[in-house]
Amino acid sequence: MATLFWVEDQSHWVNKFKEVLQSSDFGDGALPNKVLVYKFAEAACQAVHTLNEAPDLAILDANMGGNDNAGFQVSRTLKQKWPDLPIIYLSEHSGTAIEQQAFEENITQDFIAKHQQNVEAVLCWRIKAVLRHRVIQAEKNEQPADAIHRKQLTIDLTNWHVYWHGERLMNPNNQLRPLAPTPRKMLKELVEASPRPVSTQQMAERLSMDSLSYASYRQHIKTLRHSFDQAAMKQQQTSFLTHCKQGKGVATFGDEEAYCWIDP
Repeated sequence: MATLFWVEDQSHWVNKFKEVLQSSDFGDGALPNKVLVYKFAEAACQAVHTLNEAPDLAILDANMGGNDNAGFQVSRTLKQKWPDLPIIYLSEHSGTAIEQQAFEENITQDFIAKHQQNVEAVLCWRIKAVLRHRVIQAEKNEQPADAIHRKQLTIDLTNWHVYWHGERLMNPNNQLRPLAPTPRKMLKELVEASPRPVSTQQMAERLSMDSLSYASYRQHIKTLRHSFDQAAMKQQQTSFLTHCKQGKGVATFGDEEAYCWIDP
């Protein structure tokens, strides 16, 4: 169950989104979610001072009562008490100087336009992604620096061995040889960036490569997927290639020449 701190001064938006927010699964399967609604920035700021436990995420309107700074006032109050609290703006002022200021001041993880098609679903997708990223970051902070663990995946950062269901990933074209270094390093970057995708250019920057074509990136991903698939077969697990086709594992992200890691 997620606790959402929501500031919205217009009742028709509250009526439109509240039930959806209460009933959507944001990752843990526990429902309904707790939605704390405040219609005024001042009331929201007062509530921050009285709440004993931090919410999981805050959703803020930007302009309230004609005041462009109302949302920022609440953001700063929230961040002062809970510096790591993720904040999403749900506003009619997307694409304006207000959105620019929100990102420049680093007080929001996302800025969603209210007037867009399928906005309820878009909002829920973004909330789920932000909360998932927060869980992943917390898991990273608990992990020793010499290994990355994600469910059935282990990346040993000391010797760069990669294990899937306990089976070491090997070169798919020669099972007597280890998986090449570049696909392993790409996997690490994808896992650390999850659930956000990593484009060709971003991967080149992360690996400090002078150049990386999409064709080369795609070939390394293909090698990585087949190596995972062979490890899964040895352990009599579901085909990794099947996971990928379902948008899990090493997943293709849209048409943006990017890939992302999604836990199967």
